[in-house]
Amino acid sequence: MSGFLLRLSAPMQSWGEHSAFNRRETQRFPTRSGLIGLFANALGRPRSAPLDEFTSLSITVRIDRPGVSMMDFHTVGGGLPAKKALPTAEGKRRGENASTLVSNRYYLADAAFTIAVTGPADTCTSITEALKAPHWPLYLGRRSCPPDQPLLLHANASDPVAELQRVPVPARLPEKAEPILEFLYEGRIPGAAAITELDDVPVSFTSRARKHTTRQISSSRETLPRALWTGRGRTHLLALSDYIKAAT
Repeated sequence: MSGFLLRLSAPMQSWGEHSAFNRRETQRFPTRSGLIGLFANALGRPRSAPLDEFTSLSITVRIDRPGVSMMDFHTVGGGLPAKKALPTAEGKRRGENASTLVSNRYYLADAAFTIAVTGPADTCTSITEALKAPHWPLYLGRRSCPPDQPLLLHANASDPVAELQRVPVPARLPEKAEPILEFLYEGRIPGAAAITELDDVPVSFTSRARKHTTRQISSSRETLPRALWTGRGRTHLLALSDYIKAAT
């Protein structure tokens, strides 16, 4: 099946799997739930909308830059009026100046990923058209994480996974380093270095009724042409521009 390619790069991004309450962690790569949420946002789907249209999509991740994990000491609710203050165990509410809620929120700083999405042509076309003119603002896991541009690299790839062997890498390769990147595939693949199970397949995004199921992903380290490593400055942007022009 055909599909499309995305470039997910930003100063910060966050891809939670078990994020809840006052500790909001991130996976080290984009989750399926986060990506389906990105597509639904672009299409203008409300949280209560069914997600069946995304079931047939297959997602492959190439980790270009793993980034650095960072934690934000986050506070909300300070200064709220008494009637909107946080509830207590007794059923009352905290005082007006004692309603601050503290949370630790984790992010990936300076990370970059190339995503190959494979699926039915009509589904992929509707998503790519929406990504070009999104209904709502797009973000990488959290609203505070808008994506760099360009986001959409190839809107109509005949073999999106094979294209991951051709997209320029936004990093420098040390002279004696091997030109190897980590790829993450859905399901089990022969020769995988590791197989992990994640609870990140969205069944419902409905507020207070969110539900997910599990999937398996396989990690594989693959060799790419050394020439793909183009650094992070003007040289990389020119190489990326050439790739996009050739893809259109």
